[in-house]
Amino acid sequence: MILVFGKTGQVAQELAAEETVTCLSRDQADLTDPAACAEVIRAHAPAAVINAAAYTAVDRAEAEEDLATRINGTTPGVMAETCATLGIPFVTLSTDYVFDGKGSSPWHPDEPVAPLNAYGRSKQVGEAAVRLAGGAHVILRTSWVVSAHGSNFVKTMLRLGKERERMRVVADQIGAPTPARAIAAACIEIARQLIADPEKSGTYHFAGQPETSWAGVATEIFVATGIPCAVAEIPTSAYPTPAPRPLNSRLDCSTLERVFGTTRPDWQAGLKDILKDLGERA
Repeated sequence: MILVFGKTGQVAQELAAEETVTCLSRDQADLTDPAACAEVIRAHAPAAVINAAAYTAVDRAEAEEDLATRINGTTPGVMAETCATLGIPFVTLSTDYVFDGKGSSPWHPDEPVAPLNAYGRSKQVGEAAVRLAGGAHVILRTSWVVSAHGSNFVKTMLRLGKERERMRVVADQIGAPTPARAIAAACIEIARQLIADPEKSGTYHFAGQPETSWAGVATEIFVATGIPCAVAEIPTSAYPTPAPRPLNSRLDCSTLERVFGTTRPDWQAGLKDILKDLGERA
């Protein structure tokens, strides 16, 4: 059995579809209480642990950095320590927001991190704590998660696109949407391979392809659904947010493919599946 922290998040809801997985809700595992999460792991004695739960309110984290750091930093570190003690692998999700977004080359997992916002800093703390625990682990950085669940860019565009004739969407942040379903499948495969070969431990990247902008994603959504909403491309500077976003969210995923055989998902194909799940196909 693989134990998953998280039940309502985008990736967690996709993981819940796996028969060999047990997902924990907030009531069953309080992420603000690291010791309680450690006890849950010991009580279940799983074959592996996947942490798919996190503080993900990027803008609100600017005012709640201590809370974000406890959930995204301290608690994953304690989870990893517990797994190391029990001799079981630990997989946790991280983000492209640990990078500063400079340049235009895809970020390699070994490059120095320099987060621009509190959310990114909280994730950086978690990454360091997981590595320090010393057990079999994979830190899986991903970007622009989308699905038919929860709140995300796809659902926001569908809602606003039906209300407006024209949408102003940022066009200078470049990356790739990553379907939550593909992330869940990757986490399961990584956990299974780590059980057999702990030497595969490390930090990896997993993101959709091809690269695009948020404006490009919005355009694809409207074309695929037949929503007659025009997309006006704007710079990030024209859409200020409490938390600054990196302009370059491209991720080099070659190491994951080489070590685990996991290929990057086509986000456009994934988008079609998401729209079908939402009943929004044209």
